[in-house]
Amino acid sequence: MSASWSVMSCMFFACCALLAALAVGSAGSSNLELPVMSFDEGYTHLFGDDNLVLHGDGKSVHLSLDERTGSGFVSQDLYLHGFFSASIKLPADYTAGVVVAFYMSNGDIFEKSHDEIDFEFLGNIRGKDWRVQTNVYGNGSVGIGREERYNLWFDPSDDFHQYSILWTDSLIVFYVDNVPIREVKRTKAMGGDFPSKPMTLYATIWDGSNWATNGGKYRVNYKYAPYIVQFSDLVLHGCAVDPIEHSSACDAVLPSGSIPTAITREQKVQMENFRKRHMTYSYCYDRARYKIPPPECILNAKEAKHLRSFDPVTFGQGKRRFTKRRHHRASSTSM
Repeated sequence: MSASWSVMSCMFFACCALLAALAVGSAGSSNLELPVMSFDEGYTHLFGDDNLVLHGDGKSVHLSLDERTGSGFVSQDLYLHGFFSASIKLPADYTAGVVVAFYMSNGDIFEKSHDEIDFEFLGNIRGKDWRVQTNVYGNGSVGIGREERYNLWFDPSDDFHQYSILWTDSLIVFYVDNVPIREVKRTKAMGGDFPSKPMTLYATIWDGSNWATNGGKYRVNYKYAPYIVQFSDLVLHGCAVDPIEHSSACDAVLPSGSIPTAITREQKVQMENFRKRHMTYSYCYDRARYKIPPPECILNAKEAKHLRSFDPVTFGQGKRRFTKRRHHRASSTSM
């Protein structure tokens, strides 16, 4: 693997330069018109047998979870930065224990030093909303879980909504319907924990009964199966590195369109408003978990006040002991 990684690392600078050039003048654009790939053009079946079904022109994918298995798909290429997006409609009704994930990872290549950028959707009991969790790992830094959790201003099972990841060499931004909800900047304090190696894109649905809903109190009830999540408008816009040939697509012209290099002032206000109203957890403010916040954390007084009012034990001066639980996402290696 070391030889192939040398090849990929040599391509890194050319890829970054091309992406930067394409993004000039587009900083913070909220109306990106990026090319949508069909499933066969950009993805392959990961696991779940016939629980993955293509629809229409091959640009819509349904994944299902039943008593036999979950399911998932993965991008054909590795990517060194870019903009990655999907419109997703989540299962309705009783979804406790169900986890839908849209994420980037290289854990199959770098088992002890992997990078990861996560959107995770956590199901709930009837009458309670889906919750969204984001997380970032770099260089195998699983000892510091950088989780944040949010409620949404809509029911994600009613219709399709767009969830996007912007990943550059200096920042990561998570978007919901083009509204930035979280920004992670690369800083000296974060060190090598910022994701920096090529990753593939994954989409999965699986049984997270042991942890996903109230710490495992509510489990998947297969009376309501199959649980079906729908994906469309799949966007892979970045610097591709073929996982077999290890050749770079960066020496060719990427599809028309551009990616943002930062969030605008208007988007920053949108992000602050979202976090003030909808964020329910952030590791940076978790006093039960960290007596001193991790060094990359920049605390916001308004966010701190909101979280303390929401959960004074976790985010205040409470004495509850925190028991860390690391979960493992279902993948092709565990099926």
